[in-house]
Amino acid sequence: MSYGDPNNPYGAPQQPGYGAPQQPGQAPGYGYPQAPPVQQPYGAGYPAGPMQMPGNVSAARVMMWVIVGLQVLGAALFAISAATINAAKNDDSLRDNSAFQQIADYSTGKLWALVVFAVIWGVLAAVLATKFKSGGNGVRITLLVFGIITAVIALYPFTIAGIVHLVLAILIACFVGGSKGKAWFNRPRY
Repeated sequence: MSYGDPNNPYGAPQQPGYGAPQQPGQAPGYGYPQAPPVQQPYGAGYPAGPMQMPGNVSAARVMMWVIVGLQVLGAALFAISAATINAAKNDDSLRDNSAFQQIADYSTGKLWALVVFAVIWGVLAAVLATKFKSGGNGVRITLLVFGIITAVIALYPFTIAGIVHLVLAILIACFVGGSKGKAWFNRPRY
């Protein structure tokens, strides 16, 4: 005797021992339907941003702190030079020295302006270096612009002394502008 399709819910009931084995504690085909699947948390389906700062982005942050140190050193050297030249201009024994007169013709006002510029640039670098962990895409773009402008400034007025700034600025722009830098600064923050 055949009961037809064993998967037909309207067919004759299966006898124990025939057909698919029953799980203990389950009634076949009775009760409420299965609950829908639990919804995914917010942002599901999108790749999660990196949880730890990538190595090249961390290196860019260290390079920013190196630039801060170089800016402090440069500002101190410019300030000492301006003060020394200003004090030496009043010295009568150096008035006949032609080598000193070439240096003395250089305006101490320009040196003090370079001190102010170095301090401002160093403060900007320090602020940007502190924003690596919490900053978003705006900080990334600002870091890119900072790196490019630093590289240009290192090329023109400070060609020989600015070679370290040039290398650091190019590396910062490359590391922050790369795919890992983009992923880090665009990561979701909850």
